[in-house]
Amino acid sequence: MPPLLTSMATSSVFGMLPRFRIKVLAGGFPPFVPKEVEKIKDSHAIALAKRIERVPVKIDSEKSAIMSSCVKPLHQNSKEPVVLLHGFDSSCLEWRYVYPLLEDAGVETWAIDILGWGFSDLETLPPCDVATKRKHLYQLWRSYIKKPMVLVGPSLGAAVAIDFVANYPDAVSKLVFIDASVYAEGAGDMAKLPKFFAYAGVFVLKSLPLRLYATKLAFNKVPKGSLLDWTNVGRLHCRLPWWEDATVDFMIDGGYNVVNLIKQVKQKTLVIWGEDDQIIDKELAIKLCNDLQDSVLHMIPECGHIPHVEKPEKVTELILSFLAREEVTQEQLQKVLN
Repeated sequence: MPPLLTSMATSSVFGMLPRFRIKVLAGGFPPFVPKEVEKIKDSHAIALAKRIERVPVKIDSEKSAIMSSCVKPLHQNSKEPVVLLHGFDSSCLEWRYVYPLLEDAGVETWAIDILGWGFSDLETLPPCDVATKRKHLYQLWRSYIKKPMVLVGPSLGAAVAIDFVANYPDAVSKLVFIDASVYAEGAGDMAKLPKFFAYAGVFVLKSLPLRLYATKLAFNKVPKGSLLDWTNVGRLHCRLPWWEDATVDFMIDGGYNVVNLIKQVKQKTLVIWGEDDQIIDKELAIKLCNDLQDSVLHMIPECGHIPHVEKPEKVTELILSFLAREEVTQEQLQKVLN
């Protein structure tokens, strides 16, 4: 099915943030969140950080469970849950603006840290390669979510979602991709580097100057005075002692290469893209929708690579509309015509 391309005007994050507040449980930050969280000023990041929990996920019968970080819904219901992944080397805090909007709309919403990133306890240094990330997500879904989900993958999270749905199609009812990074063929030359050089590269990846540059590049416009704070939110998980080992393990394994899996995806898919993405060309959005079997594309103007941070109200609106839409299938249409 060819993609439906719609360009939508949208409200800015700057004018709407005071209009919602995430539901915060009693107490302060979880003890496992790095102490640098105390320096963060973004009230929505602070609120979501206070909701992060660790739940046991057992991926190997002979080894102990991994205490895995996520934000759980306050209540589960009979409707399909929305499960939010994040991008490369990030955390569930990416969803600090959208999560409360979905929750206020009554959606059972999970924000999950991909194994190797986020705030899970990786002291035992489990493998963080693609296959283990996939198995970990499946076991978390099987243990806690327990029903077909709408899986949302931004940037590299879209590759995580494609890899997952190709192996566990019955676990996913629909997909949402946001500025999807799915055409890169793995980690490239990083996978061929000796470990010493890989660690050196990861050390640079953690550095404040590089993170500041990447944050500025990722958005069409960062609110005045927020660049450093948004950067600190994005690198908070890097403060955990096992972050370097987990990231190097992922890189030398080769990373994600899902190019040959895209056309196998059968689930209805919503593709959201920032028109001003400076990281991934928007032409790839059209290619992706043409490669997918059943997709709809929405471009958001004046928006960069991370629409769920830059334009959270519009992203929430698109997701809610996608969940609610009941489309007539070709089979049902044929019955009506006959």
